[in-house]
Amino acid sequence: MEIREKVCGAVTVLCPSGRIDAAHSEAFQTRLAAATGRTGAQVVVDMSGVAYISSVGLRALMVAAKQTKANGGKLAVAALQPVVQEIFEISRFNFVVKSFATPREAIAWMSPESAAAWDAAAHL
Repeated sequence: MEIREKVCGAVTVLCPSGRIDAAHSEAFQTRLAAATGRTGAQVVVDMSGVAYISSVGLRALMVAAKQTKANGGKLAVAALQPVVQEIFEISRFNFVVKSFATPREAIAWMSPESAAAWDAAAHL
């Protein structure tokens, strides 16, 4: 699994690709913890490249959501693929982490200024 990172204004966008399962959850959790560990961190996880997420991947997101909330920040996921969307709905995880159709929508929810920076970067 690869996890790319983009910084857009005050928002960090993590872009994992592949499967988030027992073999890859530790790396995923480590990257999430680093991104969400700061006071006031704003983090979007762009799930467009994730084909599958297991319970250990969901646990990593839950831990990150709690950490972010405790630090006064925000965490969201975006662009869930159909299989991952179904897993979120069945596990009712959509009530744990806010979900958006696109990364841009999630960024705009967190910071209008960062959304403007996202739009400007898209036109470069």
